[in-house]
Amino acid sequence: MPIFEYACQDCGKQFETLVRSDTVPACPACHSVSLEKKLSVFATSNAGAEAAPMPAMGPCGSCGHPDGPGACGIH
Repeated sequence: MPIFEYACQDCGKQFETLVRSDTVPACPACHSVSLEKKLSVFATSNAGAEAAPMPAMGPCGSCGHPDGPGACGIH
């Protein structure tokens, strides 16, 4: 039974719900069935696997500023 993410086209509420093959999902706020299925981001697990070490994080280049390293105004 997969969990899907939806956005209600009537009231705009976004929500997740467990959907079985024989059910039609409905908005929990307004009960509308006029829904848009959203692209879900999924997580994985490496249970029992050793995690890779994180690289050293410095003040420049690690903040993810769209203009690139050093553009965030720290220096």
